[in-house]
Amino acid sequence: MPVAGSNAGFRKRSRTVAASAAPVVPLATPVPQYDQLDGDPNFMTSLARGLAVIQAFSQAKRQLTISQISDKTGFSRAAVRRCLYTLSKLGFAGSEDNRHFHLRPRVLTLGHSYISSMPLAVAAQPVLEHVSHVLRESCSIATLDGPEIVYIARANVTRIMAIDLGVGSRLPAFCTSMGRILLADLPPEKLEQLLAGIEFTRYTERTVTTADKLRQILRMVQRNGYSIIDQELEYGLRSMAVAIRNPAGKVVAALNVGAHAQRISLQDLVMRFLPHLKAAAQELCMFLK
Repeated sequence: MPVAGSNAGFRKRSRTVAASAAPVVPLATPVPQYDQLDGDPNFMTSLARGLAVIQAFSQAKRQLTISQISDKTGFSRAAVRRCLYTLSKLGFAGSEDNRHFHLRPRVLTLGHSYISSMPLAVAAQPVLEHVSHVLRESCSIATLDGPEIVYIARANVTRIMAIDLGVGSRLPAFCTSMGRILLADLPPEKLEQLLAGIEFTRYTERTVTTADKLRQILRMVQRNGYSIIDQELEYGLRSMAVAIRNPAGKVVAALNVGAHAQRISLQDLVMRFLPHLKAAAQELCMFLK
């Protein structure tokens, strides 16, 4: 998806729209999940806490205090302090005043290990660059991680959205073209499990906000073999996605292209863009053998 601006602006607008559409609910923390694993001799609580502390940081919150991380994670201040001390000693976190903490560049090695271990992510860039050059639009590849999609490769041409996207960026699966491709391939029981936990935020007046409507759309995605989003995540943005399958036919990732709604019609997406996306997806499948 093409992008412009900052995540902060996107999230600010998202919170504003969501506040008018639904009551504010308490922020979920990892503590209930960890409580369920209490007593499991193989579960390393200290490691889980460290990872949760890392995930507490975001583009909107690049510096956090111990109290802020404690509120966000549900951990005690003492536990957060020990996590930050350990992360700082290992070079993953740091602080200039011993009060406000931030992540250090070394934390990128954690994500790089995943990306570099994926043949698709490594091989995708030249293919994405070619499709972007032909279509003159930005293209991306993403995988599914719970209710969100995670970008694993991207070729950026234009910037039209209100958020910056790159490798590692996350977006809600329910209202993105790649997300719907990935959701449509899930087994029914896994899909229902995910739908039960999705918060259907209304990002624009076009956003689908019910599980029933989303189920109908996902059935159509299965029949058509592609997914189109028309200004559901951001006004002015249209995007199309197709599946990338492994040799067994399982969808392992999605490939998309995004364009400005004033420049590219829905018919353009289907008639002009879809053949190129399908050809690129087929080429990428060869790297999964």
